[in-house]
Amino acid sequence: MNPSPQPEASPLHTHSPINAAIVWPDAQREQAFQTWLQGIALQHQLAAETLRPASADASFRRYFRIDALNGSSLIIMDAPPAQENCKPFVDIARLMAQAGLKVPDILAWDEAQGFMLLTDLGAKTMMEVINPQLNDELAEPNFNLYIQAVDALIDWQLASKPDVLPSYDEALLRRELALFPDWYLAKHKGVTLDKTQQATLDNAFTLIVQRNLAVPSVYVHRDYMPRNLMVIEPKTADGKCSLGVLDFQDAVYGPITYDIASLMRDAFLTWEEPFVLDITIRYWQKAVKVGLLGENSPSGWGADFGEFYRAIEWQAMQRHLKILGIFARLTLRDGKPKYLADTPRFINYVRKTADRYRELGPFLKLIDQIEGIETAMGFAYGRM
Repeated sequence: MNPSPQPEASPLHTHSPINAAIVWPDAQREQAFQTWLQGIALQHQLAAETLRPASADASFRRYFRIDALNGSSLIIMDAPPAQENCKPFVDIARLMAQAGLKVPDILAWDEAQGFMLLTDLGAKTMMEVINPQLNDELAEPNFNLYIQAVDALIDWQLASKPDVLPSYDEALLRRELALFPDWYLAKHKGVTLDKTQQATLDNAFTLIVQRNLAVPSVYVHRDYMPRNLMVIEPKTADGKCSLGVLDFQDAVYGPITYDIASLMRDAFLTWEEPFVLDITIRYWQKAVKVGLLGENSPSGWGADFGEFYRAIEWQAMQRHLKILGIFARLTLRDGKPKYLADTPRFINYVRKTADRYRELGPFLKLIDQIEGIETAMGFAYGRM
């Protein structure tokens, strides 16, 4: 048990060095951080010498972990205001908490400088706990964790109201799709499309946007996957760990298919189709039961699982193309090359989905041309 500090002493003082593993872009921001941390240290009983990196993401945000004198730990977000706006994080955290989801509590926030103190949901993501080798529906811990993720998603969607979050409209869908030709094709692959190829791409994008706008709208996390779900200890009375939700600051109001598509067609791991179907069916059944989908829903859409699953595939196609562009941009603009290692997964997603739909046949041929993939031709391999 940590001893209590003397009343006149602060756990953080000017002689306590910030952890050397933390590198600052400039001395001015480091000094601003130390001044801010010093200002909140006494109130929250923080021990400066315990500050260490926690994680970073694909944006300019990064996170530190720091211990309190009561033995708990807290998280500090460093979000440079020139690149990151923290207000959506604050607003959406409140929405999610009201919906019953477990999200970090905001204990302190310097909006002008982009520093925030948060409660700590733990150090284990769902990605670190699941076993990618276990693909059977009864395999532990995969199945129960995915069902918990589905339940949290249902709660989030049930809280949905229009005109609260930005709309995931045609303009935004198209801006995201444009990342694929702008960054993946032109800058990463060095490809310049001719008129025929451009027409093929434009037609595919129009189809994708039309399909995705045809489904009901709900709150969309926009990156709902195991890397952004935290396994919280201790376990509940039934022996299960609860899940916390992170990285929700880009949430919008849009297609109900989006988050279940990102959960089951993950950016960093791939499940076999039976497992994807099993979890997706269970999500659909729950969504129908609570009136998000089906005949008793406001839209009346989604009563047929086949129709719903096809809509998920069209939504996943949009997401996969967007991510290919984002991963190329992270490498070429932001100096984060590790993300490109996962591009073959997304090319495979895109090709498999395009191969299921006749209207995407020309787009599949274009992808194969760009990727240098030879496909078998002839009557034996032709699609009907």
